[in-house]
Amino acid sequence: MVDTSPRTGSPASQDTDLPVIGGGPAGCAAARMAAGVGMRSVLIEPDALCRNLYRIPALNNVLGGHTSGPALADAITAELRSTEPCRLELGRQVVELRADHDHVTATLDTGARLTAPYAVVATGVGPLQPCDVPWITVPSGLTLPPLWQADADDGEGRTLLVLGGDRPIGTFLRAHPDTDTRLLVAYPEADAYKVEEIRDDPRVTLLPVARLTLRPSEEGAATADVVGQDGARRVVTADATYVSIGNAPTAPSGDLVRSADGYCPPAGQHPRIIVAGDLRSARFQRIMTALGSGSEAALRAYYAARDPSPPS
Repeated sequence: MVDTSPRTGSPASQDTDLPVIGGGPAGCAAARMAAGVGMRSVLIEPDALCRNLYRIPALNNVLGGHTSGPALADAITAELRSTEPCRLELGRQVVELRADHDHVTATLDTGARLTAPYAVVATGVGPLQPCDVPWITVPSGLTLPPLWQADADDGEGRTLLVLGGDRPIGTFLRAHPDTDTRLLVAYPEADAYKVEEIRDDPRVTLLPVARLTLRPSEEGAATADVVGQDGARRVVTADATYVSIGNAPTAPSGDLVRSADGYCPPAGQHPRIIVAGDLRSARFQRIMTALGSGSEAALRAYYAARDPSPPS
C-alpha cells in the first residue's frame, strides 16, 4: 500500500519490495526482472511507458528483430502490463527520494509516500535547448525543435542546420535513407566521438565549432555566425534549424548523488539506491545497455535483501 501518514524517522512497515522510478527501457526491465524473481514492484512514471522509444523511427542495435522504436515500445509495454506482481503508477512522479539505514522512502507528487528496502532509479534524461549550453547564442526565448521531430518531408530537397552532434542524427539518416536532404551539423569538441557514425554519410557536412550565434530569420530560414574550433569565422545558411544537443539527467531530489555533469554514477550512491539506464552516464545511452542495467539493478536489490549483513 501507499503510506500517506506524516513522515517520521522510520516507517511502520514496508509497502513493496521494490519501487522502480521511471518507465523507460531500464525501468521496465527492472520491474520485469523483479517479477521474475518474485518481488513485488511498483513502477512510477509521469508519462507513458517507453515514451521516448516512440520517437525513434529506426533501430539497428537491439536484439529481437525490432527495427523501430514504436515496435519495441509496444512489445515492452504489452509484456509489462501483463506482468504480476508489478503495479503501474502512471501519471505520477516521485518528487523526493530519501534513504535511511534500513529503508528508502519515495514521496510522490500527490504527497503519498512509498517505503521499501531498496529503490531502482531509472528516470533517464530530458532534451536540452540552445540556452542550456554555453557554445550557442540564440535570441532570448527561442526554442528549436529536436531533429527526431523532423520527417522526410521536412528534409526533402532542403538544407537543415543541426545544432549539436548527438546520436538522433544517425537515427534520422537511417530512418530516411532516400531523403534528398543536406545536414549541416555544428558540434562542439565534446561531441566529436558522437559524430563518427555519420561522418561518412554524403548528406552530412560536419562543422566543428567553438561558438555559434544564430541570427533571427524570416520564414524559418537559418543564418548563423560560426567560430570554428580552429578560430576561423564563417557564416552558414540553411532552410531550417533543429537541435540535437543532447540531454540532461532528470532525477528526483533527495539523497541521489550527482556528479559535476548532473549524472548519478551508481558507485557513488547510498547502498539502498540503485541507479539504472541513461541516468548513469552520457557515454552508455543505448537501449540494450539500459535494458541490461535495469535487469541487473533488480537482481542487485533481490540479492541484497537476502543478505544477512546490512549494506555498507
